[in-house]
Amino acid sequence: MALTGDFGSRDAPQSRVGMAAAIAHHGELIQGVFKDGAGRLHRGLVTLPIAGLRSEASFAKGSDETINVYPHDKIKAAAAARLTLDFLNSSGGGELILQSSIPVGHGYGSSTADVVASIRAVAAALKVQLRPSSIGRLAVAAEHASDAIAFDDHAVLFAQREGTVIENFDGSLPPLLLVGFKAKGGAPVDTLQLPPARYDSTEIQEFGVLRALVARAVRLQDPNLLGRAASASASISQRHLPKQGFNMAVEIAARAGACGIQVAHSGSLFGLIFDLRASNLKRRAALVAQQIRRAGFEDVEIHMVNAEGWKW
Repeated sequence: MALTGDFGSRDAPQSRVGMAAAIAHHGELIQGVFKDGAGRLHRGLVTLPIAGLRSEASFAKGSDETINVYPHDKIKAAAAARLTLDFLNSSGGGELILQSSIPVGHGYGSSTADVVASIRAVAAALKVQLRPSSIGRLAVAAEHASDAIAFDDHAVLFAQREGTVIENFDGSLPPLLLVGFKAKGGAPVDTLQLPPARYDSTEIQEFGVLRALVARAVRLQDPNLLGRAASASASISQRHLPKQGFNMAVEIAARAGACGIQVAHSGSLFGLIFDLRASNLKRRAALVAQQIRRAGFEDVEIHMVNAEGWKW
């Protein structure tokens, strides 16, 4: 991937340090194959951001070309730091330190959060603010497939293997409460080792409908429309990457009156979507969490999405 941009930078003093963070996500609301404005097909997704989990990075610029990263296994983050220095026309290397509260390998976007935080930290060390589109392209270049958390809570349909925006929904998702969980014994998933799903023509047509539902959900701030789209995409995903307990999760969602169910399309996560503005939501969420645990699911957590100003 060729990366070009208008963000040049002079070499920074050796002591310059940049700090930044990136949020996690809870899998995807929809994921599939979508048409661009010219009718070409692209694999794409709409990310469900989770601000309560995050990766934090600090980058100390140095004159030596080496990128020293801690922990040492954060190879993709180190690659992202090097790509960012090159993108900003800055020689030298530096020391990259990462800390993260994001579980690895289940669909929370831990790798991408590390990568995006690292890109932002390098840019901060050079006193440059990169556009989310530039960060997204750099992230894909560093890890080959990424998600849309470079855009934080702004909703976009993102081509995860190209680093481009297929559609900008011009807003954020509606306020949601998410009850997240995993199937018992759900093993971590290596996204890049999964063969891309091969969708048929009927599924591709359905993805166009789901895309329109998401656009309308954002415009009207309607969590029920969003839940419908997520549930349909989760059902398609189940045909390609089956998840243990999916039918049970769907039944629990229906009994609880959830807006819908979403999944990590290349992970082990489930999520039940609720309207954050609904009445008695705290009590309902607690009851649903109990039902989920009794059904044998694990790691039940409650998250709020785009809930600034809301009390829980």
